[in-house]
Amino acid sequence: MRLSSHPPPARGERVGADPVIDLAGFALAVLLIELTPGPNMAWLVTLTLSEGRRAGLGAITGVAAGLAANAALSVLAASLILAQGEGLTQGVSLLAAAMMAWLAWEAWGASGRESGDSSQVAAPKATSDRHALAGFVINLLNPKSALFLVAVMPQFVADGRPSLAQGFTLATVSVGIATGVHLSLVLLAEHVRVALMAEARARMVRRGLALAMLGVAAWFIAKAFA
Repeated sequence: MRLSSHPPPARGERVGADPVIDLAGFALAVLLIELTPGPNMAWLVTLTLSEGRRAGLGAITGVAAGLAANAALSVLAASLILAQGEGLTQGVSLLAAAMMAWLAWEAWGASGRESGDSSQVAAPKATSDRHALAGFVINLLNPKSALFLVAVMPQFVADGRPSLAQGFTLATVSVGIATGVHLSLVLLAEHVRVALMAEARARMVRRGLALAMLGVAAWFIAKAFA
């Protein structure tokens, strides 16, 4: 059971939260994930270099729409799960810690394995509409994105039980950051390709991000038992 120095809220009243601190912390967690090289990053850079910036921008629209739909469903799922009782908040905190630790392990273990060949991935020849559709479907059905939001999002709400409004606000932040990173990848594709091919530099970046993710995981564990 969590102890609190604040008086208990009245029936139906939710504990307030500082939106600046919550949004800033959540934005940092999302940014750590988005800056870690992965499939979306490699695909967008390769697509832009092989078929041009227009193709890359078309793909971004699909990716953003897929992430938005995935996030909306994840917010609804988190609301239903956490509505079952306050006892679930500690379990969700531990799940969030496990999620961040897994992503950290994945980033650390992948250091150097993908950096040298990520620019060599063959991008399929297709119209911008088909690229957008591919990006939408892949990201809509991405279980990692859904699990991240369901488990991690509640950690940045005061009582660990976000309302639908809070959930959709955080989901908007998540999709906005992801889209901003993806847009930067397309606009700076040539520079990103060089960075991805530099194995030593890519390994250093991935491992630095992995350690930061472990720090977030440790914070989630401490929060669960506070």
